[in-house]
Amino acid sequence: MIDLQRAKENLAGHSIALCRGDRVLTSDKRGISPMLDWIQESVDLKGWSAADIIVGKAAALLFAFAGISEVYAKVLSVGGARALEAHGIPYSYDTLVQNIVNRKGDGACPMEKTVECICDPASAVAALTKKRDELRSQAGGPQ
Repeated sequence: MIDLQRAKENLAGHSIALCRGDRVLTSDKRGISPMLDWIQESVDLKGWSAADIIVGKAAALLFAFAGISEVYAKVLSVGGARALEAHGIPYSYDTLVQNIVNRKGDGACPMEKTVECICDPASAVAALTKKRDELRSQAGGPQ
């Protein structure tokens, strides 16, 4: 719980903060990009606590894959809560929402749609990486 409290304290001004002992990782990247990047860089996050602005099913499955031990979300979706529960990850949140919407606010988040029928964290990593790469190539570069 101490790590989770420190992660929450370090979330201010960032999109995500992870903590384990005296180590803290933060990122200002949007969406699931920080977690995908850390996973692809083989950063060992097993046992870390995470504080995140928005946690949907996609983020929850990435947390499960990485071995995150507990999660705090400012905003948590019902699907995210179910995924965290399914993988035995304790969580807390400020606001529970039915769905995570896209950045325009006019539909479902594309990452959430990508994992809609996926429960396996490794399968989620592969599908989300592919979707992120597709979206980046359509937009003309990193996001």
